[in-house]
Amino acid sequence: MATKEEVLQYIRTLAEHEFVSREELVAAFDSGSGIKTGVAQAEKLDVAKILYYIGGAIVFLGISFFVLLNWGELGPETKILATLGFGMVAYLVGLLFSREKKTEAMSSSFFFISILTILAGFFVVFSSAGFDLDGYGIGSLISGIMLGICLLSFFLLRKNIFILFAVLFGTWLFFSLTSLMIGDSSFFDRPKFYKYRILVAGVAYGLLGYAFSKRRNASISGFLYSFGILGFLGAALALGGWEPNQSPFWEFIFPILVFGVLLFSVRIKSKAFLIFGTIFLIAFINKITAEYFLEGLGWPLALVLAGFTVISIGFASVSLKKKYLSA
Repeated sequence: MATKEEVLQYIRTLAEHEFVSREELVAAFDSGSGIKTGVAQAEKLDVAKILYYIGGAIVFLGISFFVLLNWGELGPETKILATLGFGMVAYLVGLLFSREKKTEAMSSSFFFISILTILAGFFVVFSSAGFDLDGYGIGSLISGIMLGICLLSFFLLRKNIFILFAVLFGTWLFFSLTSLMIGDSSFFDRPKFYKYRILVAGVAYGLLGYAFSKRRNASISGFLYSFGILGFLGAALALGGWEPNQSPFWEFIFPILVFGVLLFSVRIKSKAFLIFGTIFLIAFINKITAEYFLEGLGWPLALVLAGFTVISIGFASVSLKKKYLSA
């Protein structure tokens, strides 16, 4: 049996490499010592965080309505101070709160307010300067600036809220830049190009979710997995098209992708992959049945076959969840 010093040294090593968080260590200690207050404390903390974010959203709405209702009466300087200036102040307040353990949780709400108001402030700045806010160039510039702010803030403060906003601004930057690159070119089929971009964004979300699942930011991997697999499979299904404009390639490869997602859900223990994979497999079966078997089998028989298929998929999905994902 390892000595106390050896155990503590092992814990230090895990913490240095970010394999385990402080909360996980505390939860493990409470579980081993018989303390049952951990769950209640976590629930209270989650409720408090939700209230912080709701309060932050209300503050942001108040500022937005103030600026919009008085837009014609306010000068450019006042508009910038009410948005960009207020956002900077909120960021500083969040920075001060993050330095104290008692107010650390509350700091995220001020960072939330600051990101939204700074974003609005940049729109005000560029609007006052006479730029076209509908252009992809301005969208790329603003999203790029906000992405840089969020990434820098995360590396300095290690707050998950900055990662979430970085993902959102990164997605915005990706779509704005690609739209800017193609411009008004008639070479691209815009609806199809949009679907391909959603497909790529879905893959990126999934990879980010997998990367964060291995670190102390594992709490946001579920968010990334859900939106990633939704975008990926949704775009792949849409690329398959509908009668009479089906794509044989995507209709052939889609079930392979879905079964790959279902198998991967077991490997990474992701319920989001399992649930959305099952839903899209059911949707694909219904789509193929309606396109290719409706006339030959008749509507009633096609519905019966589709129904039994759905039942089989549901049973297999539940079995996978109980066997591999119940832990």
